[in-house]
Formats: sequence, C-alpha cells, structure tokens
Amino acid sequence: MVTVLIVEDDEIIRLLIRTHLSDSYRFYEAANGVEALEVMEHVHIDLFIVDIQMPCMDGYEFVNEIRSGNDMAPVIMLTAMNTYAHKKRGYALGIDDYITKPIDCEELRWHIDALLRRAKIANEKKIEIGGFVLEEEKCFAGYNGEAIELTPKEFWLLHKLLSYPDTVFTKQQLMDEIWGYDAEAEYDTIKTYVSRLRGKLSGCTEFSIKAIRGLGYKAVIHSGERK
Repeated sequence: MVTVLIVEDDEIIRLLIRTHLSDSYRFYEAANGVEALEVMEHVHIDLFIVDIQMPCMDGYEFVNEIRSGNDMAPVIMLTAMNTYAHKKRGYALGIDDYITKPIDCEELRWHIDALLRRAKIANEKKIEIGGFVLEEEKCFAGYNGEAIELTPKEFWLLHKLLSYPDTVFTKQQLMDEIWGYDAEAEYDTIKTYVSRLRGKLSGCTEFSIKAIRGLGYKAVIHSGERK
C-alpha cells in the first residue's frame, strides 16, 4: 500500500485526511518538518502532504530539506495563503501540487492519485515479473503456476521490495513498516527472513534480493518485465 506522510500541525486536519482516505493509503503523521524527518528515518514515504505554516520547521524548509537530499517523492502543499508569491516559492523549491484550505478530501484523493500515476507509483494489487506473481488481496505468491508458501511477514517484506525495485530499504525502515514501531524484534530478524525468502525463491531467476553492506536490502530484477 502507498505510504503518505501528512506534515501538518493541526491535529484535526490530520484526523480528517486520515479518516476519509485511510482505505486507499497508509498514513504517517508529523506535526512539523523536524518530526517528519524523524519519521522518514524509519519509513519509506511515497508522497508528502505538507502544510506551509508550522513551528520548528515550516513547509518550505521541509521541502527544501528533502529535495536537497534528492528525495523526489511527490509533494502536495496545503495552504490558506493562495497567492502567486506563495505558489511561486513552493514550486521553486520543488513541490508538485497545491491544495487550498479548507480541504475537500475527495479532491485531495484526485490530486494524490494523479501525482502517483505521474510518478509511476501504483497501489499495487498484483506484481508480475516473468513467471513470478505476487497478489496482495489473496496474499498469494507463485512461480510458473506453482504456489510458494510464504508467511505473512515474508509476503509483505517481499511485496515491499518488489514494489520498488532497485530502491534500498534500511533494516530500520523494513522493521518499522513490516513489524511495526513497537516490535521487539532484532535487526537479525530481517536477515533471517531474507534468507528464508531466498531459499523459497531459489528457483526464480527473474529477480533477486541483494544485501547492501551497511545499509539494508533491495530487489533487483534480472529478466522478465515487471507489470
């Protein structure tokens, strides 16, 4: 599921967005730019919804920070200041879209979906790579017509990696997203699960899971177009 980070100091607005759109996206929240950067240490974010006026680090400063770090995920900026000067500054920093307050959540959904399509990030229901298939709704994995038995954690770990081939996920990001913030599992848990996946997928030549020393893991597609 696509991960969206709401960076907004108004708790009511965060609740409104989350309540209306949580059926389609997985939301994380931060009350300002500083908190948002802390969230990003643990979670891979696909799209940002960012308010302008916030304490500690405002929306402009936050967007400048992530773009300086080469994070090109789409950014929708929320603002009550619908002026040319504010829009010019936002677009100059690298935002992708504006939504003016008060927010219409259905309109926000349209903007999110349009940006994700442009960024080629889909809310994946089915991943196909050559003879391999991964179906989210059934939690099913198969290769050349034969089912592959995966535990729920193995399935979601593989789903995350294959949804973003060649993207390196840190062990901390994978732990927090698959096991949850409060999980007591150790880093070696990730290594164990990757080892299990490699064993179960040993006959699949279309892709592999690579360890990036000192960082984490990524999926690499060798052959077979990903659909």
